[in-house]
Amino acid sequence: MKASKADSNEATSTEINVERPPSTTAVRRTKLVIERDNQVLTRLGKVPVLKRNFAFMSMLGFSCTVMNTWEGELMLFLQSFENGGFAGSIYGYIIVWIGTLCVFATMGELASMAPTSGGQYHWVYMLAPANSRKFLSYLIGWLTVIGWQAAVASLGFLAAGLIQGVAVMGNPDHVPEPWQTTLLLWAAVAFAVFFNTVISNALPKVEGVILVIHVLGFFAILVPLVYLSPHGSAKQVFTTFLNEGGWQTQGLSFMLGMIASMSEEIQNAAVIVPRAMVFTVILNGILGFGILVAVLFCIGDVDAALASPTGFPFMEIFEQGVGSERGAQTMASILVILMLCATVSVLATASRMTWSFARDRGLPGWFYLSKVDPKTSIPILSIVLTTVISYLLALINIGSSVAFNDIVSLTINGLYGAYFIGNSLLLWRRVTGGIRPYNRDNTELINVSNDTLSWGPTRIPEPLGIIVNAFGCAFLLVMLFFSFWPTSINPTPETMNMSSLMVGATIIWSIVYYGLWARKVYSGPVIEIS
Repeated sequence: MKASKADSNEATSTEINVERPPSTTAVRRTKLVIERDNQVLTRLGKVPVLKRNFAFMSMLGFSCTVMNTWEGELMLFLQSFENGGFAGSIYGYIIVWIGTLCVFATMGELASMAPTSGGQYHWVYMLAPANSRKFLSYLIGWLTVIGWQAAVASLGFLAAGLIQGVAVMGNPDHVPEPWQTTLLLWAAVAFAVFFNTVISNALPKVEGVILVIHVLGFFAILVPLVYLSPHGSAKQVFTTFLNEGGWQTQGLSFMLGMIASMSEEIQNAAVIVPRAMVFTVILNGILGFGILVAVLFCIGDVDAALASPTGFPFMEIFEQGVGSERGAQTMASILVILMLCATVSVLATASRMTWSFARDRGLPGWFYLSKVDPKTSIPILSIVLTTVISYLLALINIGSSVAFNDIVSLTINGLYGAYFIGNSLLLWRRVTGGIRPYNRDNTELINVSNDTLSWGPTRIPEPLGIIVNAFGCAFLLVMLFFSFWPTSINPTPETMNMSSLMVGATIIWSIVYYGLWARKVYSGPVIEIS
């Protein structure tokens, strides 16, 4: 839309003999990039229907808010600190950072090979053996869709919890009620829907603004915290381990604490997506490590922080550090804003993933969910479905927050499982030499099955690529294994990790639906262009 408007402006300028060479050059450059991107998508057998509004900076803002590292480090501080303590939190974070960088570097290669909204299930289909690729792709599609749907409700729940926590800071007598959390969750999701529908054309610019807030918000919290707080000793921070979960060994406690530390609308997607992935992990990793070290040095009264009535130890740490209730509330409010922004990005991801899998006939009602609004090029029905699912999940919280958390735990397990299978298949293909070199001039269909595999423009050179790929797979396997464990020994029904039950139920349901109906209509990513 923007390109067409610019073209009309260019024509008008020519008629009245007004020279505007800078804008003309920019328009032509953007037009050429979009045409090349559409050619890449066409070679994957897909018809370009979504607008390509995201450039590198907007994509970086999008991925940084989805990953939400330094913000998440504050909100999930309790889990990593109880199983690991000061030193365990730091060393666990470093391991997770390196592992995540390897995982996303490999996923960047996959995105460069096939930059589609389908992501994981498309990559699994093109890499898996012919006799299992259809079912594996279908299963990964379900895990990914369910994982992202759960992520929307999970982010909304965290935003609601933060708002309730800030309220408790200002009024210690306030007792948050489950129905209040549900209403706030609905409001957070409605906020995200507004940005994804009413002002969707401005979403790339909004993501750029969010990136600025993401970085400036970090310093707005870090500087007063470090400057005003009393500091602990370096020996305490880097050598003290804790095992508050009661596990038999410190090593097992450390592994469980480490768990807590965890594109068809993009211009030049085959290059920008891999770069954005890697830059996001590097940037967010630096910010996350900085905030973690700062909090550990400024933690003050550990017992008071862990027993904070807000439900978030970092809020008590803020208040102890800056010595001001209002100042601590202001700092915590920055987290509220960023969590709402993250909900915007996650809802966009979940709806696009749902739309893509429906386009390939993997979901019930795929004929309707695969439709895109002709005026805005937005998958409206997929956004509506994502919103309805989040609203219905929020109702569960009124009856039991434990049941709600069990359901949204699919975010971690479902996505980790999908990442592991996709990255493992790429490792197998690259070791056996089943992928052809990148050829920009090739006009044939590529990366739609295992007999048309070709590298994209972004690839890690060998043997480094194999090393990174293998380490990433090993890391995912360990994380996936421990993600099903409870945080403490002898758990109660309230603290039991029901992730295995939820993942098992999702897999069983997808298999039943596949056997009854999906196997007749789903044949992998649909080739729309021959």
